[in-house]
Amino acid sequence: MEEKQKNKRYVLRKLFFASLYLSTFTFGGGYVIVTLLKEKFVDQYHWIDEEEMLDLVAIAQSSPGAIAVNGAIVVGYKLGGIPGMLLSVLGAIIPPMVILSLISLFYDAFRSNYYIAALLKGMTAGVGAVIISVVYDMGKNVAKSKDWVNVIIMVISFCASYFLKVNIIYIILIVAVFGFARTFVKEGWKK
Repeated sequence: MEEKQKNKRYVLRKLFFASLYLSTFTFGGGYVIVTLLKEKFVDQYHWIDEEEMLDLVAIAQSSPGAIAVNGAIVVGYKLGGIPGMLLSVLGAIIPPMVILSLISLFYDAFRSNYYIAALLKGMTAGVGAVIISVVYDMGKNVAKSKDWVNVIIMVISFCASYFLKVNIIYIILIVAVFGFARTFVKEGWKK
């Protein structure tokens, strides 16, 4: 029993510090954290397999709120239950809260500083590369599944969003309803 408690405390501690680390060094919005979550929990710790990580990310993306916090919620809950979720969320919100509080104190100085503006422009290019990496990894896994319905949904969703400028909320809702209906028809209500 004592070994199990030590193991749980170890997982909770690692979960908190991993979330704290990821949140501290994630610049450019929530989609950047998807790659970092995968690297940390799938590739480094081997606590979650890649397919399950994609499912957790899909849940985090489709839920309202910041994807970094949603990601912390679903991964934290998966790995440590309610305590894991709470510690993971705490680790995810501390860095932005501290950083934004400091920036707000010095907003006037940052707003007109040439070097800060140049730094942010450079970070934008890096963030774009990370987002492309996330899109490639997720698209590759959809294509690898060899479920052509999912591939077609992915292509249609991209075209509707990019070319037709359909609001992403409508795309998510339509695809969610379609996925529910498809699963219901395929498997029925299992009791």
